[in-house]
Amino acid sequence: MSHPKVQLMEQTPGQRSIPELIARARSGDPAARERLFECCRNYIAIIARTKVETWMRAKFDGSDLVQQTMLEAYQAFDQFEGQTEEEWLVWLKRILTHNTQDAIRHFRTSKRDAGRERSSASTSSSDSDVRSPEPELDLPTPSRIMMRQEEDLALANAIAQLIPDHQEVIHLRSLQRLPFDEVAVRMGRTRPAVQMLWMRAIKRLESLLSQE
Repeated sequence: MSHPKVQLMEQTPGQRSIPELIARARSGDPAARERLFECCRNYIAIIARTKVETWMRAKFDGSDLVQQTMLEAYQAFDQFEGQTEEEWLVWLKRILTHNTQDAIRHFRTSKRDAGRERSSASTSSSDSDVRSPEPELDLPTPSRIMMRQEEDLALANAIAQLIPDHQEVIHLRSLQRLPFDEVAVRMGRTRPAVQMLWMRAIKRLESLLSQE
């Protein structure tokens, strides 16, 4: 099924001034430093969500990763040596990826320890009682993220303005590139309903981006 192409608009002056915000923050301007981090929060939130699979959200919240990443980046700002927007976003994503991997390792360790406790407490269980294998926790590859470097901030800010259902269908279909059948299962809707919802979400996203 064909779909409308999202025409991403040119970035706003505030987004184009990230190198200026970096320079001002380095010179000791606290307002510029706050603005530098705030204008990237929606972007980091979307990337964080792609790194936390749906079944894992009950274990740890993507918003926790965002908060931790922004705090660590704020505290380590003096270690950032880049000057461009691309370098800035790559640096933030590197911190986010490190935090995500730590969270996954902690989750795996906790799950393994809990499994040992259950095993020792049920020594009389049947040998045929085999646990289901743990799902893979691979991080999404860059090719799964539908954002070009020069457009990602504007797109992230626009997605953040969508209603929850529109955000969800955009995230699952356009960012994670899941087939409509799987999106329908995850959202508890029929495939035609999800396709219609997605088209409306794309149209609304186009409208928001055109206002930029």
